[in-house]
Amino acid sequence: MSSRTNVALVIGANGVIGGNLIDHLRTLDGWDVVGVSRRGGTDAPGLRHVSVDLLDREATRAALGELREVTHVFYAAYQDRPSWAELVGPNLAMLVNTVETVESVAPLRHVNLMQGYKVYGAHLGPFKTPAKEDDPGHLPPEFNVDQQNFLEQSSRDKGWTWSALRPSVVCGYALGNPMNLVMVLAVYASMCAELGLPLRFPGKPGAYDTLLEMTDATLLSKAAVWASTNEQCANQAFNITNGDLFRWRHMWPVIADHFGLAVAEPLPMSLADTMADKGPLWKDMVQRHGLADTSFEQVSSWPFGDAVFSWDYDFIADSSKARRFGFTEFVDSEAMFRSAFDDLRERRIIP
Repeated sequence: MSSRTNVALVIGANGVIGGNLIDHLRTLDGWDVVGVSRRGGTDAPGLRHVSVDLLDREATRAALGELREVTHVFYAAYQDRPSWAELVGPNLAMLVNTVETVESVAPLRHVNLMQGYKVYGAHLGPFKTPAKEDDPGHLPPEFNVDQQNFLEQSSRDKGWTWSALRPSVVCGYALGNPMNLVMVLAVYASMCAELGLPLRFPGKPGAYDTLLEMTDATLLSKAAVWASTNEQCANQAFNITNGDLFRWRHMWPVIADHFGLAVAEPLPMSLADTMADKGPLWKDMVQRHGLADTSFEQVSSWPFGDAVFSWDYDFIADSSKARRFGFTEFVDSEAMFRSAFDDLRERRIIP
């Protein structure tokens, strides 16, 4: 690594958040980047990748213990588990292993943690909206809360600070990610076009008309750097959203139009079940349209789509705190979806 002012350690480098954050950091002066993931990646000027299983404490110490120049940790890793309680152990352990290793060898200045609306209980059912950062907590288990508690306690009387960002659904490019709504919409719409079908909203009946919001991945990347490099953001949590609200009833025709599709009445269905047999269709589409060689598993996030389309209650947070602290950027969500779909076409992921 070169002797630049800042060295960013991006944990979860192949995800929607981590991958887009790396892209953003590489556009900035004064940053070198180390991407950490289990799969690894391709090195480039100012970027190196480290492959490690963060659940393995000794392997983490061996892999990250050599990174003696890290100044900022951007933590966006996630391990899925079957229940809320089972999520706590591995997701807390990965953060603990990372931070304890880095702070012992490097001049760490800040740890930025990616959270979400689970902090507010959004995954459990209707919650207070718009949610605010200082809203009262709820009964555990909740790994986001445990992670923040760890950072609060570990940073006391030390030379580093922390921040926590709470985006809504993060939209951006990534392959092989279990939480990728852009890919869900793009592949679903592309298959409807392939089969000559209209685009139907597949979620719960009430979810078509509730209010929700999105968080553009590049916007979130900018917010992460802002929160990690401004003193007033130290030891603070911020909701980060595009800044607008929408209902699927009004966004659905926008998405359909972008794929040249008609809109038919919603039809509640599980995408995880409905798409279970669509592997051969996808393989045929890749071959006939000359698409990039991506497997069906790489473009499938169907359970996540089912989760998002099941929100038959408002799913919104108050992002005014970030604006008061100085982050004033915003993104038009309709334009974000169009741009994301165009990007997938340019990459030859969809027809």
